[in-house]
Amino acid sequence: MAQQLQSINLVAPAFKGVNTEDSPLAQDPSFAEIADNAVIDKRGRIAARKGHTVLTTNKTQLGTGSIRSIKEFRDDSGNTKIFSVGNNKILSGTTTLANETPGSYTITADNWKMVTFNEKLYFFQRGLEPLVYDNASNAVATLSSVSGANGMTSAKYGNEVLAAFGRLWTADFSTDKSTIYWSDLLQGHVWTGGSSGNIDISTVWPDGYDEIVALAAHNDKLIIFGKHSIVVYTGATSPASMTLEDTISGVGCVDRDTVQYTGTDVLFLSHTGLKSFGRTIQEKSMPISSLSGNITKDIIAALQNETEFFRSVYSPEEGFYLLTFTGQNVTYCFDVRGTLENGSYRTTRWPSTGFTAYTRLENGDLQIGTTNGISKYEGFKDNNLGYRFRYYSPSLTFGDSSRIKILKKLKPTLVGANNATVFMKWAYDFDTTYATTEFTVGNQITGFYGESEYTTVEFTGGQLTNQRSLNTTGYGTSVQVGLESEIDGSPLSLQEINVMALIGKLL
Repeated sequence: MAQQLQSINLVAPAFKGVNTEDSPLAQDPSFAEIADNAVIDKRGRIAARKGHTVLTTNKTQLGTGSIRSIKEFRDDSGNTKIFSVGNNKILSGTTTLANETPGSYTITADNWKMVTFNEKLYFFQRGLEPLVYDNASNAVATLSSVSGANGMTSAKYGNEVLAAFGRLWTADFSTDKSTIYWSDLLQGHVWTGGSSGNIDISTVWPDGYDEIVALAAHNDKLIIFGKHSIVVYTGATSPASMTLEDTISGVGCVDRDTVQYTGTDVLFLSHTGLKSFGRTIQEKSMPISSLSGNITKDIIAALQNETEFFRSVYSPEEGFYLLTFTGQNVTYCFDVRGTLENGSYRTTRWPSTGFTAYTRLENGDLQIGTTNGISKYEGFKDNNLGYRFRYYSPSLTFGDSSRIKILKKLKPTLVGANNATVFMKWAYDFDTTYATTEFTVGNQITGFYGESEYTTVEFTGGQLTNQRSLNTTGYGTSVQVGLESEIDGSPLSLQEINVMALIGKLL
């Protein structure tokens, strides 16, 4: 009797994101071994990420540097101004980057953190006098030059700053890693007198010693992240009388610029992966779960190899948290719209983007810093250039790793990808030399029968759906399939891949 074709229908392939933790042979086919320059779209399909459009046409003041920080300043009247940092300068604007650095001020590093508070924009960085932009004067000045700023000493030149509970909070000083200062109520320039104050938490660290890395606010709680522990105070609306609510040992924060408030939770990068403050509190006795659990080894390796700085952004509009290791030029995209069975976010990877800063504007737009200045996250080109979308499945055994599989056909279904060239790839038994067949997606409604393919194209939701049937060759006990395409102006989503094979003899 002739053997019948068996198929694995990869519906919404990579729906669960990348998994580099489990054995490829034991993985759910809904995972991906590789998902580069991809997101999980709102319909649960792996899709090409958006690109970025460079807004800056005059970057003379930036020189050969890169934008390290971006912040939108918006006053109560709705007036806006974009500030950024790069080339040891405070810059403003998007199209033309103008130098806003105070004339007598020397900047020696670009690690500024900017926060908006009470009609002013504040700039903090360890070891340098804080700066302030006052909309009334339309100029950036040293904080000590603001009326009433008495007591601005080196003790308050913190690396971390938080605007919360009607005050500014700062910590992480050059010689003091356990003291937090807060400003007077509604007076971000007043750090002595009034209701300003400070607290030394050196005796509060649960493991005896730690150092403050980041601050966050959630409800009425002040969250203090150390490198290896977390301290939580409640009643922060009245800091002089706030009380210690909780301490957590064994979990801390790697860097202040990985902390993002989502509205209901606080995300941060620990030494073992991406964490949720809410979940960490719940799992206090055993804080081991991670939102990046399916790529833990990758994250830990990236942490060990990082030599520059981290950047992150949370976007409720896009449904993701982006985490960039700038020294390795790689960004991990975490889909925050839900977790998998093991508590992990669905994750994809964006290599070689050159992104060095992020900010989310009040209107929901994402702005990105690069060596070219400031960009907007939009479209499907990177500064008018294409970028490579890549998907590779786990190793597929058709439920039996002991039998030979003779791959006969691959039937991908794509949405979008107008005028794109698509490369279908396959290999057997963990071989990294892939066989390849390619086809070009048109932008017309066409259909034809041929010896090697049958194509139907139809409109669905304003985008073209393209289905192909491609003949394949070779055999092995397991097969991996992949799809690559250059994204050059058109969106692409991978809806389905039907993998058809003959199941042969036992080994």
